[in-house]
This record gives sequence, C-alpha cells and structure tokens, in this order.
Amino acid sequence: QVQLVESGGGLVQAGGSLRLSCAASGRTFSIYGMDWFRQAPGKEREFVAAITWSGGSIDYADSLKGRFTMSRDSAKNTVYLQMNSLKPEDTAGYYCAAAVEGGVQYWGQGTQVTVSS
Repeated sequence: QVQLVESGGGLVQAGGSLRLSCAASGRTFSIYGMDWFRQAPGKEREFVAAITWSGGSIDYADSLKGRFTMSRDSAKNTVYLQMNSLKPEDTAGYYCAAAVEGGVQYWGQGTQVTVSS
C-alpha cells in the first residue's frame, strides 16, 4: 500500500500564494503517477494537475495553467503544488492521489485551502 499525507493548506488573502506538499510512503516504488485534485463544498471533484513519477511529465487543468505549478522531489517521495495569485474560487479541499501498478489509486486525507477576498 501507499500512504499519502498532504500539508501546507491554510487561510490566505486573494492574490497570495501557498505551497502544498504531499509525502508518499510505503510501496512508493509502485507509483507511476501522482495527481492533485480539489473539491469545493457542493461541487464536483476537479482535476488540478498530474505528474509522472519517473519522467516528470506534468499536466494541468487548462483553467489553472500559469498560476499553479506541480513539482516533485523523488528523493523525498514528495510532490508539491505551488499556487500563486490565489482567488476566492480556489477555496477547496485539496487532495493528492497516487496511481500505482494494477490501476489502484490511493488518496490522502486532504488539506483545506481558504482564500479570502
């Protein structure tokens, strides 16, 4: 199994920045990609960004390109989500997910981001 722990959420004013972290442990050798998703109250879960574990190929939701940057530190088994120019509509629970061999996906517990206007 893979365990994921997110951190870095909090309350920030509009225009500010936050960096979220997602640390993976356990069978990390089985991970082939990691994603960030977010979900606001009453809304569907939304894809934010994804990275391949080996090659570092990164993909973003079109609406977030230019403001959000995903990266990874393979030595620390950690991925990051740098969020700049935050807007109130970015308020949501942010979750990381790890895709492993066999099609299984593991999820973290999430970290809350609140952007005040």
